[in-house]
Amino acid sequence: MNNVPPLDAFAVNLEIIGRVHTTVPDDDIARTRRELVSHIVVAPRFAEALTGIEAYSQIIVLFWLDRARPSEGWLTHPRGNPDLPLTGVLAGRGRAHPNPVGLAVVDLIARHGNTLEVRRLDAFNGTPVIDIKPYDHFDVYPDPRVPAWFRARLPAPQAT
Repeated sequence: MNNVPPLDAFAVNLEIIGRVHTTVPDDDIARTRRELVSHIVVAPRFAEALTGIEAYSQIIVLFWLDRARPSEGWLTHPRGNPDLPLTGVLAGRGRAHPNPVGLAVVDLIARHGNTLEVRRLDAFNGTPVIDIKPYDHFDVYPDPRVPAWFRARLPAPQAT
């Protein structure tokens, strides 16, 4: 651990590479997420960086939750549901993290120049995109360990 600066010794600068465009109102994003089609308009100077992205069926989108309210503490009920146990914000998928970074694995429908058409992106119109990565077999975990309360919320397996 020699030569490692203390955690509070530096800041991180991010560059916005694009923005989300959708006609769906903010209040309807979560409800329509599974079928929601959006566009990510990548800044023209990054268009070349998209070369080859269309070969992937899914991509990972990292975005800045610029409308997220700061956390009032580090414990919360997941999904705002008081019936669920208090959980640390770093053990949940909510927006109230120390750094409001959103992550979504989305279907890549098409690429049109510097615009990506995607399905399942739960980001508001105008949301800044900070990175895009291909989703591949290295990212697949078929049955991850999750808390009991989370597993209880999963749909029952379909009979075959």
